Amino acid sequence: MKITLFATTLAAAVMLGGFASTASALTSQETSAILFMKQEEKLARDVYKTLHAQWGSVIFANIAVSEQQHMNAIDGLISRYRLKDTTPAEVGKFTYPELQELYDQLVADGGVSLRGALEVGVLIEETDIEDLRAALQTAREKPLKNVFGNLLNGSLNHLAAFRSWLK
Repeated sequence: MKITLFATTLAAAVMLGGFASTASALTSQETSAILFMKQEEKLARDVYKTLHAQWGSVIFANIAVSEQQHMNAIDGLISRYRLKDTTPAEVGKFTYPELQELYDQLVADGGVSLRGALEVGVLIEETDIEDLRAALQTAREKPLKNVFGNLLNGSLNHLAAFRSWLK
């Protein structure tokens, strides 16, 4: 099952020579990408935390920590551009209905077996990679390119780790 969540849409944001940036410097597509990507990274973190609690496999715990770092990097962009973050704090809760539905499905799929849980990890990372590549194609702002590029590299590493565990 291939899912593209970001059809239009690990580092902290870099400040450009002390100049303040605001949301007005962003296109609506860039703004959407930042806010959606925050919750997509949260989805990954929350699924991995849930699967770690169920299966006890260290890969889920380790990558959940990394996903939190991804969220922190996006928080830097949200702060930099003074965006309103509507991401719920509660594990497994999302403001985007498609992410809520996906979270519920992935937790159910990952609960069947450890192999199924690892396959969920592959799917999450493949989706993140596709969405980050799409976001990078439309990003104009250098801080977005830097953060999304770093997140892409992290997701590529996570994908390789999940694939290795599946062998």
